[in-house]
Amino acid sequence: MRYLDLDGRRLSVVGLGCWQFGERLWGYGSEYSQADSLAVIQRALELGVTVFDTAELYGSGRSEMLVGSALSSWEGDRFLATKFLPIMPTPRVMVAHCERSLDRLQVPLVDLYQIHWPNPALPLAVQMEGMRRILSLGLSRYVGVSNFSLRRWIAAERHLGQPVVANQIRYNLLQRRPELGMLSYAHKNERLILAYSPLAQGALSGRYQPGNAPRDVRRTNALFTDAALTAAAPLIEIIREIADAHQSTLSQVALAYLIAQPRVIVIPGAKSLEQLESNVAAADLELSPDELSALRRGADLFRYSRLRSTTQVARRLLPKGRSHRGA
Repeated sequence: MRYLDLDGRRLSVVGLGCWQFGERLWGYGSEYSQADSLAVIQRALELGVTVFDTAELYGSGRSEMLVGSALSSWEGDRFLATKFLPIMPTPRVMVAHCERSLDRLQVPLVDLYQIHWPNPALPLAVQMEGMRRILSLGLSRYVGVSNFSLRRWIAAERHLGQPVVANQIRYNLLQRRPELGMLSYAHKNERLILAYSPLAQGALSGRYQPGNAPRDVRRTNALFTDAALTAAAPLIEIIREIADAHQSTLSQVALAYLIAQPRVIVIPGAKSLEQLESNVAAADLELSPDELSALRRGADLFRYSRLRSTTQVARRLLPKGRSHRGA
């Protein structure tokens, strides 16, 4: 496992996203159980994962309760993050919700308390006053935001009067908006990017093709339309070629691309030990500059639909002088 530093604390570059725990939309109670969820969290700790991200929204609080139960007896490193749903983000409401999250998590304070989504209906200054109270009451060590634009993130810091240490944002090879300024801001200012949906909810795993899309909560995700899966095919082929060269999985390559970027922590979810262990192994996969460039060029093609043979396009974008397949 590799780690980033935050004021002397070790944050694993591969964390564990906890939306799936207690969330029936992801199959909790039918595909996997409470015992399975607790086993995944315990195994993550054993593998050196220190970053765990949940939210009051996930499973209507069940995720926080499961995470809190699993972490309650752990005495090693951990960095526990949760999120507030900003329906009414006034200071009093924010403090009350934070205290309820702490009760479910069985902790006196959380490491990172985040605003889950922007709420433009209430001034950002008011919301940051709520975060300032949470800090002053000792309910959280740090505050963060989620799904904020770079401009709104910077404004949040200005209103808070101190660092908003993290922005949790959707970031994967198919959705790369954080690369348009946000990554460089985090790098220059020692902030963190928590990349959720780092595998595009499985669209980068190579398991799905046109006519074969998942039928669970992802059925409304535009990345799983036939058009999107067709447009992503050249990138998937590049990922496959690089994975073959490293004897890795496609998902591991997709995660390794993200954690090769400075100040990025990925927080993929996992419903099984096998899935968790595969994700964690990505921390030890180092891609060459040529491979990273090939992945970027392949990702750039995703926006275009007029593509020739998938294999032909993919091979043209791979590092020169190297044929990965069969290596």
